[in-house]
Amino acid sequence: MAYQLYRNTTLGNSLQESLDELIQSQQITPQLALQVLLQFDKAINSALAQRVRNRVNFRGSLNTYRFCDNVWTFVLNDVEFREVTELIKVDKVKIVACDGKSKLSKTTFFFKEVYPLVPVLLDTYGFCILKVVI
Repeated sequence: MAYQLYRNTTLGNSLQESLDELIQSQQITPQLALQVLLQFDKAINSALAQRVRNRVNFRGSLNTYRFCDNVWTFVLNDVEFREVTELIKVDKVKIVACDGKSKLSKTTFFFKEVYPLVPVLLDTYGFCILKVVI
């Protein structure tokens, strides 16, 4: 089963709203809408793992961390995100990371708020960072 956190992106929310409208107008069944969402989960996870080649480095002070049910949660303060030509500073960032090791050797990093819909590959630690909240 693919991770479902990408449903909270602009694209995922738009898809869910469209499916809700189709259900309300009785053009599709709720079961079909669920199948579409499950396919979206698989497709977005696969696309991010295979097609994205951007890299971003970040540095900050670790406030808290937690590991539960194979999910890491980190809260960082005073974080700097560095791309080749850009530097972005934020006061606080929450990172949610799940095990990204599978048949694919690369993992994905998703900046939901800093760069909307711009995932970044990280293949060093083998964790798929699903959500960054600023």
